[in-house]
Amino acid sequence: MILDDFVAYNANGLYCKYGNFYLDPQQPVEHAVITHAHGDHAVAGNHHVYCTTPTADFMKLRYSKNAGRNFRLFNWHQEFNIGGVSLFFISAGHMLGSAQVVMQYQGTTYIYTGDYKLQPDPTCQPIEWVTADVLITESTFADPDIIHPDPVQEIEKLAHIKSNILLGAYGLGKAQRLTHMINHYVPEKKVLVHFRIAPLSTVYEKHGYALGPYQMYNRKLMKDQQQYVYLVPPFTFNSYLRAEGVKRLFASGWKNLQANQQDTLFISDHADWNDVLQAVKQVNPQQIWTLHGDGRHLKDYFGDRIFTKSLN
Repeated sequence: MILDDFVAYNANGLYCKYGNFYLDPQQPVEHAVITHAHGDHAVAGNHHVYCTTPTADFMKLRYSKNAGRNFRLFNWHQEFNIGGVSLFFISAGHMLGSAQVVMQYQGTTYIYTGDYKLQPDPTCQPIEWVTADVLITESTFADPDIIHPDPVQEIEKLAHIKSNILLGAYGLGKAQRLTHMINHYVPEKKVLVHFRIAPLSTVYEKHGYALGPYQMYNRKLMKDQQQYVYLVPPFTFNSYLRAEGVKRLFASGWKNLQANQQDTLFISDHADWNDVLQAVKQVNPQQIWTLHGDGRHLKDYFGDRIFTKSLN
């Protein structure tokens, strides 16, 4: 039997009262199941942290000794139990170490996707599927009007830009994916990385994911027009509004984050409308619970065929 209140939001985040744990809590808690290391999913200061090894590595790098008191690390499909709820991780394909959480309780299976991506990405494990009674899915781009373009065609836009490029991107996950894509699809470009991105890329390499050549940013290098692509995190990108001698681009699935209407780079690490529909097909749930976005389009689309509700 599906429990309608198996997970619900409270002041600390998404809570499972049946096992007394949180999924990607927004405040430090006693038991935190963390899907991946992005800051909106992995906060510092939790007592017990359940996650994959790469996620722990990123959290410890970012938060140092405040990352969490006790890390419990699990491989894919390695079962563990919290308060009577059985859990295991499968890959979410969002970034290195990103996991979906499969939870089994009283004969019912719930899967919490966290953030996920279906596009091929050699810098992380591909997404995996299991069937479940309840699909708890992010709905960031769950809108029929949002279909992500081919990321290869997007990155190949850089080949037509002969000046140096200032490329804004989230420093963890997106920057490493872009480093690999630039080296593979536009190898004439030379990748420079911001000093905050370089240590994160080192973690990727530690786990066996080669990104291709890159070097630390040097101001003198950017003075020469040698087809450099300087990867910077958002706060640095926003501080270079008047940069001269460079083309400014921002890699994101969000239209409002693009540098302008002409210079766009739509590369997303989230599921679009078709991807979410594919997730439903693969998981084959009786119910869909949405979060991290607007789930009304899914509710309208499935109507009476699959019960759909928003947890937001």
